[in-house]
Amino acid sequence: MTALVNLHDMIFDAIERGLSGLLPLLARFVFAAVLLLYFWNSGVTKLGDGLFGFLVPSTGAYAQIFPKAFEAVGYDSSQLGVFHWLVVVAGTWAEFILPLMIVLGLATRLAALGMIGFIAVQSLTDLYGHGGIEHAATLGAWFDRMPDGVILDQRAFWVFLLVVLVVKGAGALSLDRVLSRTVLGRVED
Repeated sequence: MTALVNLHDMIFDAIERGLSGLLPLLARFVFAAVLLLYFWNSGVTKLGDGLFGFLVPSTGAYAQIFPKAFEAVGYDSSQLGVFHWLVVVAGTWAEFILPLMIVLGLATRLAALGMIGFIAVQSLTDLYGHGGIEHAATLGAWFDRMPDGVILDQRAFWVFLLVVLVVKGAGALSLDRVLSRTVLGRVED
């Protein structure tokens, strides 16, 4: 039995050492394949008209991010304050910039942390701002044999994917690796 355990350990230790850099690369690939366009399309819906649409968000942006506050002012975004504008603009930019940074592998750990925060705020807005908390199917439940809850189930996978990037970094094929080697003269594992 000891020989079998030693063989197992030898094989999987070699796999772990040889492929450890593959995990963050695969995490970034899965993020790009599954979530990149989701976030970018969401960001596009928040852009205002014209060349400066990235500074003058659409009314839909306020409806998405501040649904109750927007309703309270009669759906007139000019009645909302600078705080609301800053949050909407920052959130819109984050939907474009953070996913791009993750896919490129640029400041990946910070971008992944930012996306985790973004997903937390998005989830709370969906639950409390849009009333999702009142719908069991939207909230979902862990350990219930049904893996299709939008918030608890689906977004747990999103966050787990991002936690891998926070812990492991961007991996071998990334701008982080290039910058680390060229600018800082570091050689990573």
